[in-house]
Amino acid sequence: MQQIVAHGVDLVRCDRIERLLQHHGDRFLTRVFTPAEIRYCLACRTPSIRLAGRFAVKEAVFKALGSGWRGNLRWTDVETLADPLGKPIVTLRGGASQVAVSQGISIMLVSISHTREHAIASVIAIGGP
Repeated sequence: MQQIVAHGVDLVRCDRIERLLQHHGDRFLTRVFTPAEIRYCLACRTPSIRLAGRFAVKEAVFKALGSGWRGNLRWTDVETLADPLGKPIVTLRGGASQVAVSQGISIMLVSISHTREHAIASVIAIGGP
């Protein structure tokens, strides 16, 4: 039977992401986001709001893993893309995937919401057979 293993939540100011984008450009984007996330967000009408949502997901995932952002985890170990209906789907790679496997986490359910000022993400880690 599957069960909830952990929960993580994070809130991000969209203007903070906009400032990082303006000051650091591609260096910020490629350090934090996967190529697919970058393509998706930059194609949207409000890229910084979409990027803020994905940034919040990454932080929420690290919290749900109980690791924070440390060790051998990289920002790009967590990727959030939309399924055909627009539902956000999280894919873990590298160190994040290893931590999830070690904790018996098999699924990360995610919800993202935003306004012009803030983006919030909630992640529920599910584990079990």
